[in-house]
Amino acid sequence: METPSKDEIQQLRDKLAVKPRLVWDRLDAAERAAVLAYAERYKHFLDVAKTERQAVVEIQRQAQERGFVDLGSDRPGSRFYLNYRGKTIALVVLGKQPVSAGLRIIAAHIDSPRLDLKQYPIYEEGDLTFLKTHYYGGIKKYQWLARPLALHGVILKANGETVNLRVGEEDSDPVFTVCDLLPHLARKVQMDKKVDEAFIGEKLNLLAGSLPYGNDDTKERFKLHLLNLLSEQYGLQEEDLVSAELEVVPAGRARDLGWDRSLIGGYGQDDRACAYAALEAIFKVQEPPYTCLALFVDKEEVGSDGNTSAKSCLLEELVTQLLERQGEGRQGRRAALMGSKAISADVNGALDPDWPEVHEKHNAARLGYGVCITKFTGHGGKYLTNDAHAEYVGWIRRLFNRQSVVWQAGELGKVDEGGGGTIAKFLAIQGMDIIDCGTPVLSMHSPFEVASKGDLYMTYKAYRGFFADDQE
Repeated sequence: METPSKDEIQQLRDKLAVKPRLVWDRLDAAERAAVLAYAERYKHFLDVAKTERQAVVEIQRQAQERGFVDLGSDRPGSRFYLNYRGKTIALVVLGKQPVSAGLRIIAAHIDSPRLDLKQYPIYEEGDLTFLKTHYYGGIKKYQWLARPLALHGVILKANGETVNLRVGEEDSDPVFTVCDLLPHLARKVQMDKKVDEAFIGEKLNLLAGSLPYGNDDTKERFKLHLLNLLSEQYGLQEEDLVSAELEVVPAGRARDLGWDRSLIGGYGQDDRACAYAALEAIFKVQEPPYTCLALFVDKEEVGSDGNTSAKSCLLEELVTQLLERQGEGRQGRRAALMGSKAISADVNGALDPDWPEVHEKHNAARLGYGVCITKFTGHGGKYLTNDAHAEYVGWIRRLFNRQSVVWQAGELGKVDEGGGGTIAKFLAIQGMDIIDCGTPVLSMHSPFEVASKGDLYMTYKAYRGFFADDQE
């Protein structure tokens, strides 16, 4: 056998081997402009939708502007939304095929790791006023210290009135912070300890004031000053905070990152990177072959427990309502769900060049190389995961190639290094085909996550193609 030439070797490699594709190498001038325009809209979404409630409000606002009507109304149409308890929302575009033939579902979550205020949060210590918190989701506690923080949420007063709170985002607003210990005194209590022992959840207390009320004889005069302030500004009493959901999030806007402005840094990109892509994708849908559903759920970061989570009965009830609207009857629900194809729209951890030891470089997602297909998540021996079937992975792969989507495949870290979960396994219980697919992110679960504008756009392009495709 003759030794192949260099050209022959290269031709064979080009034909048979996987070659990573950088998004920026695949864009023409028009699509590059589309990437940058998409990034601006996405940053606005990050700024106005820092909590799950705010995300629902913004998604519904945009949907109504585009002609979506309440599914629970009698109004005719083919584009609907269903707002469930103000914390989960679904957008639907009816397809040419009956609902019983199956749906095309993209499901993302709209909650993010944060600090929540406790039910009795206000206390004073050392002539300062603080707010007690309980962290929500997987965080590195030290990342939330010594940085400006904002307070967002709702308070239900004794008379049933709702107070919406958003403090710390405007230039004229005050901000809050969790104080850190100065390095001069931190050696024994922090620096000589393991990280998870050095930073204690009960010490994540929000500094909220330092002014007293009354005179030296007044009991808890610093706490009383804050209570009086809340009463004057919002008509609140301390007991009202029991019926409140107040979330502490990083103050400030999402920003272009890097001198070349190719990246976006900001809070909540897990999972608003995918949620926003699904939102824009379903807005582009016109007369799809199958009914399209964009589902935005709560509680993913704490295991998807609760009635606004992916574990709830909402999806089944939604499909039932769609069947009844089309006159098919609820008996077709099981067939509709089992005949559906779905994407669990969630981010993956991108390869961090400073920490290569936690990644398996041959199977790690890379920033700038497109949307990431994640066949499985879970822990250890693939526990607690949906492991997508080869047939469905093949279907997704062919779809993305037809739609000229720049994509990559990856997993979340080395085997036995750690792991994570998504909502895919909860939808898979319904019998549908489903796979995780989303944007690679650096600094995931931090107050300032990082994503590539190219990857963000390719996530949207992938979801748009998934909704529009009519080939089996």
